[in-house]
Amino acid sequence: MAIPQEIIKRKRNGGVLNEAEIRQFVQGLTDDSFSDSQAAALAMAIYLNGMTVPETVALTLAMRDSGTVLQWPGLNGPVVDKHSTGGVGDKVTLMLAPMVAACGAFMPSIAGRGLGHTGGTVDKLEAIPGYSCTQPLTKIRQLLPELGCVIVGQSSELAPADRRLYGIRDVTATVESIPLITASILSKKLSEGLDALVMDVKVGNGAIMATAEDASALAHSIVNTATGAGVATRALITDMNQILGTTAGNALEVVETLDYLTGKYREPRLHQLTLELGANMLLLGKRYQDKAAAIAALEYSLSSGKAAEIFAKMVSALGGPADLLERPDNYLAQAPVVVPVLAPQTGKLVYTDTVGLGMAVVRLGGGRSHPAQQIDPAVGFSNIVAAGTEVSAGEPIAMVHAATSEAAAVAQAEYLAACQFGAAVSYPLLHQVIG
Repeated sequence: MAIPQEIIKRKRNGGVLNEAEIRQFVQGLTDDSFSDSQAAALAMAIYLNGMTVPETVALTLAMRDSGTVLQWPGLNGPVVDKHSTGGVGDKVTLMLAPMVAACGAFMPSIAGRGLGHTGGTVDKLEAIPGYSCTQPLTKIRQLLPELGCVIVGQSSELAPADRRLYGIRDVTATVESIPLITASILSKKLSEGLDALVMDVKVGNGAIMATAEDASALAHSIVNTATGAGVATRALITDMNQILGTTAGNALEVVETLDYLTGKYREPRLHQLTLELGANMLLLGKRYQDKAAAIAALEYSLSSGKAAEIFAKMVSALGGPADLLERPDNYLAQAPVVVPVLAPQTGKLVYTDTVGLGMAVVRLGGGRSHPAQQIDPAVGFSNIVAAGTEVSAGEPIAMVHAATSEAAAVAQAEYLAACQFGAAVSYPLLHQVIG
C-alpha cells in the first residue's frame, strides 16, 4: 500500500493513478487516513493534470461505494433519474418525476440545495409546509415501489466521501475540475441504483458552464464515466441564457409546477425541455423504443391527471398537505410586496446576465450566501417575459416578490441591469445530445 504522499506525487507529476491508489484515497477521505492538507494537495494535482476516463470511473465508483448503494429487487419497470448542472428557475425535476412514474418508470431522485446563483430542488420542496426532504433509506425503499417517484435530500449514508472532498474543494479553488465535478455528481446518482441516467448540462450566461466547449467537455466526461460504470447515460446540452419558465424563487416555482401539472399553464420552452428529458429517460430505461411514443405517454400523463395525482401523493407521503393541488394559496408563502419591473424602452427583450438574476433572488432572501442562512420561500420573480419578446416602454417584463419595498426596489434595478432591449438574439433550447 502506498503512503499518501506517494499518490499525491504521482498525480502531481502527471502520472496515472491505478484503481488501488484511488480506492485508498477515497478510503482515506472516510477514515481520515488522508489529512485535509493531503486531500487538498491531491485535489489540486487532479485539477492541474486531469484524469483519464478509467481514473474518473474508478474515483466515481470508489466514492459511490463509500456508502450505501440502493438496490431495487422486484420492481416492474426501469429505475431512472435526471440531473441538471444548475440554472435559474429550473424546476423540471418536480414536474418530471411524477410524469415518468405515470409512464411506468421509477425515479428515486436524491436532490440538492441551492448553490451560488442556482436554485435547489430541496429548497423548492421545503417551501411546501411539512414536506420533509430528510428521510431514512428505509422510507425511500418503502415509498418508491408504491408511488413511482420520491424526491428527497442527500442522505449521510450515500456517498459520504463526496461530502468531505467537496468541502475541501470548495475552499481550495478546485471546484471547477471536470473529473472532480463528474465524480461528485455521479457518485451520488449511481448510489441510487439506476438503470439509466439523463444529464441536463446547462450552457449560457445563467449556467456554471458558460461556453459550449466547457459544457461539451463536462457532458462527454459524465457520459463516458457513467457508461464505464455500467449505467446507460445520455447528456443533453440545453440553453440557460434566460430563466427557465416564468418564475424564479422557491414557492413561486412550486406554484408554476402545480399549474404545469394541472394544465393551468405550461410555458412552451419549459414544456419542451421536460418532454425531451423525460422521453430520453424512458428510451434509455427501455420503457419505450420510440421517441414519439415516449412523448405521447408523457403528454398523456399530464392530460389524464395521473402525474398530478402522483405528485399529490408524494407530497402527502413526505409530510406535506394532502390538498396542496386544490388549495395552494392556503399553504404556500406569499410575499407582502409585489411590484412590476417595467421595460424602460421598446424593443426585443434579451437577457445578458441570467446569473445576475439568480443572485438577485439570493439577495431577496430566496437563496443562501452562507450555509446556515434561512431562506424566505416567498420571494423571487414571477410573470417573467421570455427572451425575444417584443415589449413596449412601460410594459411589465416581470413581477418582483419581496419582503420589503426597499428590497423590491433593489431587485427591480438588478433585473433591468440583466436585460437589453434591441434586436432579438435566438438561442436554441437543445444544443447537443451526447450518448
